[in-house]
Amino acid sequence: MLKKMAVALSFCLMALAGSVEAKELSNRLGVGVKKNTSLDLPELAAVYHFAPDLSVTGGLGIDTQKDYSKFSFNAGVRRVVFKEDNMNFYMGGSVGLVNFETAGDKESGFELNALFGGEFFFTGLDSLAFTFEGGVGVISADNVRFRTIADGPFNAGIIFYF
Repeated sequence: MLKKMAVALSFCLMALAGSVEAKELSNRLGVGVKKNTSLDLPELAAVYHFAPDLSVTGGLGIDTQKDYSKFSFNAGVRRVVFKEDNMNFYMGGSVGLVNFETAGDKESGFELNALFGGEFFFTGLDSLAFTFEGGVGVISADNVRFRTIADGPFNAGIIFYF
């Protein structure tokens, strides 16, 4: 049942994709949600576009589950590489702090990501952006590991711009 709903929602999003537009976002602040840290932790996100092609981003995720807590904080920068009729395509990077606990054993470290992504708007929803990101990253906590990053259609970020 859930699989059928996911497929139906995917087709609806693809059918509506023809009615999206790129937006000018200079001097606009956006807040919302995203989920692309190595901890698989949803984050509250913020984006501020201080120039037509440059923005700064940030995210904060917290889960205080006993003996399995998680924390992430990150900041980054984006540069719009080109604007399509349907979306703004950007590249950038982020750096963050991570802390997690597994069965009472706590680990802390950093995360460094190189990202590309897109941000698009549906017609009539000029302040609501849907984002996706991909790229590569490195995390250093108890050991160093490399990883790929990819937001699927049901894991993308949603940002509301003021």
